[in-house]
Amino acid sequence: MTNLPILSQQSMKTDNNLHHTALKPTTLKMDNKDGEEESDSGPGTDWAELTQECLTNVLSRLTLEHRWRGAMLVCKSWLQACKDASLHSAFDLEPHFGLAIDSARWWTPEFERKIDSMLHSIVVWSDGSLSEIRTRHCSDRSLLVAAARCPNLQVLSVKSCPNVTDISMSKIAVQCTNLRELDISYCYEISHESLVLIGRNCPNLKVLKRNLMNWVDPSEHVGVVPNEYLNACPQDGDSEAAAIGNSMPYLEQLEIQFSKLSVRGLTLICEGCPNLKYLDLSGCMDLSSRDIAKASLGVKDLEIKRPNFYIPRSVFHTERYGHWSLYDERFQTDVFRI
Repeated sequence: MTNLPILSQQSMKTDNNLHHTALKPTTLKMDNKDGEEESDSGPGTDWAELTQECLTNVLSRLTLEHRWRGAMLVCKSWLQACKDASLHSAFDLEPHFGLAIDSARWWTPEFERKIDSMLHSIVVWSDGSLSEIRTRHCSDRSLLVAAARCPNLQVLSVKSCPNVTDISMSKIAVQCTNLRELDISYCYEISHESLVLIGRNCPNLKVLKRNLMNWVDPSEHVGVVPNEYLNACPQDGDSEAAAIGNSMPYLEQLEIQFSKLSVRGLTLICEGCPNLKYLDLSGCMDLSSRDIAKASLGVKDLEIKRPNFYIPRSVFHTERYGHWSLYDERFQTDVFRI
């Protein structure tokens, strides 16, 4: 759990790496021009005498990690100040996941419970003001609480969550109708039915990220992601494409890396989402450059990130397509010319 914040009150108490003593209330003193000592905040005052408003203002300047690793452990008044709703309009753990190497420990039930515990606390403390959630490896347990208590939620990013399902997504769709950005990449228990509900109930949705893991070359996930989860990769990309095209007309940015959609599904997206500005099709092996050009013909100013593959000759038999030159058009081998 390198570089990640402490994830529960109990784990905070047992973490030997905490250096919270440096944050204890102290009086910083210096000599004034008369040779008398005074604190940097005025004679006879120290951090322990700060009002709740001032203390909250100070804590707002700390990062989420510093509040959880240090400030919460100083004393009861600091812990109470850290729970102030004004400090919890956003919950963003993504930078910590992004900086660390993907770990098999993140896919364990124990780690998921810690993330759920932390998210649950933030949701409760926010008192309805939470508008942004960016985390990974949470579950329906915490998201159901978020759906019930965060009506102003605008950004939800819950990548790599094997236990986030249609159950919580349906509640999010109905109760968080101000949603404008959704990232459910690598969440294989979320089906196209949730996409339909979200599209119908969240008219402000502009950004959708529904990327799948690299099933073409899963070696990067082996030993980290459980095999049974890798094998559960959604198979029917066209059903999800139809859900997006039929229910999200105002979508502007869409990422569907390694989706198994066909040209029919891509056509449904392009016809149903005329406001698309960016479309990421990386890894969509069933689409050729000709398919993409034809399907997106009616969408103006659309930037498309196309599939880009190097397909080793050992993977396929040449007689399947009759000639190796067909692979250049079929699989978009822009880097390696076969």
